[in-house]
Amino acid sequence: MNEYTESQRKKGLWKFIIASLIGIFLFMTPLKINGETSLPVAVLADKFKNLIGGFMPTLIYIVIILSILLTIYFSLTRNAKTSFFKNLFEVNWIWLLIRVIGGIFATIIYFNLNVPWINTEETGGLIYNGLLPTLISVFFFAGIFLPLLMDYGLFEFIGPMFSRVMRPLFTLPGRSAVENLASFVGDGTVGVMMASKQYDEGFYTRREATVIATSFSVVSITFAIVIAKKVDLMNHFFYFYFTVIVSCLVAAMITPRIWPLKQIADSYSNGSTKRLSEVTPDTHNAITYGFENAVERGIKGADVKGLLTLGSRTVMDMWFAVLPVVMCIGTLATMIAEYTPFFRWVGAPFVPILQLMNVPEAVAASETILIGFADMFLPAILIADVHSELTRFVVAALSISQLIYLSEVGGVILGSKIPVSLPKLFAIFLIRTIIILPIIVLMGHFIL
Repeated sequence: MNEYTESQRKKGLWKFIIASLIGIFLFMTPLKINGETSLPVAVLADKFKNLIGGFMPTLIYIVIILSILLTIYFSLTRNAKTSFFKNLFEVNWIWLLIRVIGGIFATIIYFNLNVPWINTEETGGLIYNGLLPTLISVFFFAGIFLPLLMDYGLFEFIGPMFSRVMRPLFTLPGRSAVENLASFVGDGTVGVMMASKQYDEGFYTRREATVIATSFSVVSITFAIVIAKKVDLMNHFFYFYFTVIVSCLVAAMITPRIWPLKQIADSYSNGSTKRLSEVTPDTHNAITYGFENAVERGIKGADVKGLLTLGSRTVMDMWFAVLPVVMCIGTLATMIAEYTPFFRWVGAPFVPILQLMNVPEAVAASETILIGFADMFLPAILIADVHSELTRFVVAALSISQLIYLSEVGGVILGSKIPVSLPKLFAIFLIRTIIILPIIVLMGHFIL
């Protein structure tokens, strides 16, 4: 810090403090709005969605089609002039195909073409009209304001203090505590965005980013309330959400230490395998060292114009890369769930396990165990009319704690800069299910 003047240090300090406080307020501060708990960034997203109104389907279609056209052009010509366009639009043939299929699905829904299986409220319509408007709104404000949390020193300030906790418990750097908390308090897709950006900028290894995205991308408390209402468990909501938190934390401690997360390369996006140092020098304690790092990061932080430029690029990155992928993967997953017995077949082995754990109506419950990989709401919808309160509790809590559902978080992960394949994503989902199911059942028996 000696190379900076006192004026630069003061400016860096204020940039760190002001940006971090605004970021914490936007992403981590629950507010009561019209009797419902929400976050400022979510409130802004809702206002944006209402403001766009009837133009939203057209905006989504423009984004998806533009993404496909630019991807086809740059992937075939390989002549992107900037690294931003190169990273965003130069993809291999598999991702090109996924984006094109997403565009085909979007065209069918947007023009209301009579195509069975695809243009229904349970499949393509659910993704296009139900999910994508939320994503495009959340991505807009999250993309603009995420740099306030990530680029002005908050991560650097938190890192040294939490490294002694995050590393031994979750095999993660201390700085990840910020986005993990943001995911728990806010929304899982925001956590994925943060992990993707931190990996791309060289702060997380591929394994660390994957662990964060697949272990801490918890749905917001608002979504949990919707699920609890659907299965008539609001009278037990505190215990219900407490069960979700406990099961997610246990899974987050176990899954990074076993296959497939353990086998993912601990290398940074630039290919380096040398871990970033988290050692606090003898001349500092964790707080003073974090403070020094935060001020230095604040000095290097962009001004307001630079912040808006950086935020705009993040918005474009998420809109153009993620929306076509979510449209494709989400629609295919919901089609499989809705029109094939696949998830019933793969759920059948859970019948004796559920019976062994004294879960009533085990057959009905087993059919929902893995269907959550397609969409988080499907288990709650299928189990809503089951008489047993314990069964509804187990299925609903499990659907939230599994985290990786393709219609949102899973699709966002696949569309992000974090290199996770679909088979590995399903393997992680299955392993999480096996770990957390006994915990949820045990707590369900205890509470109910």
